[in-house]
Amino acid sequence: MELRIDSKPAIDLAKHPVAHGRSKHIETKFHFLRDQGNNGKLEIKHCKTDEQIADLLTKPLKLSSFDFLKKKLGMAEASN
Repeated sequence: MELRIDSKPAIDLAKHPVAHGRSKHIETKFHFLRDQGNNGKLEIKHCKTDEQIADLLTKPLKLSSFDFLKKKLGMAEASN
């Protein structure tokens, strides 16, 4: 499975966890991701912010961005 993340610091934490106060609350999540990556079950890749398909479902977007991501997801207009 491929996990596409638009945050390079988040990718770095998932691959090489650093123990410091600011990352304590997310440590478990990144240990899980790192373990899955080491087992070959997950590949963590960087993607550009404007190509992050999950934003279609989680953020308010401009119409042009919404249409672009909708097409990337494979959604089409329903006809009556």
